[in-house]
Amino acid sequence: MPRADAVRNRQRVLSAARAAFAEEGPGVSLDDVARRAGVGAGTVHRHFPTKDALFAAVIADRLAELAEVGAGLAGAPDPGLAFAGFFRRLAAEAAQNLALSAALTDPGEVIMDAGRDLEAAIAVLLRRAQESGAVRADVTTAELHAIIAGAVVMEQRLPEASKGRGLQVLVDGLRAGA
Repeated sequence: MPRADAVRNRQRVLSAARAAFAEEGPGVSLDDVARRAGVGAGTVHRHFPTKDALFAAVIADRLAELAEVGAGLAGAPDPGLAFAGFFRRLAAEAAQNLALSAALTDPGEVIMDAGRDLEAAIAVLLRRAQESGAVRADVTTAELHAIIAGAVVMEQRLPEASKGRGLQVLVDGLRAGA
């Protein structure tokens, strides 16, 4: 069993890494993470031997949290609203979080594994929204993943006054009969 201070240090590193990756993206240095966490570089390396390992741990946690939210919406009384709301939340959050944006727009194998529960939750929301007639029946989960990735990039590039409008256009385009 790890010592209490080792557990605390790991949590400090993860917390600092979450903030650093969100603000600066995957390019942030481990030295910067260590500085933000108030620990030495050796402490970071003991817990996470590579930056990729640290990034994967941070993203796996966030994807698991989002998967839980998505799964919680699976039984929503209005599947169309649940789907659209989750789609907007995912795209808007990723547009503000460079780490999540990178994971959704260009996932590596480790990220793909960590995102399986999120993908399953999205698939359920999509299927229920399609079955209710709220979302186009011809959209697949794979296509939706590409649409979400595009929405993330779009939201990052839109002028501040237009933020959210692009997402609304996409949501409108996914509606049945659009």
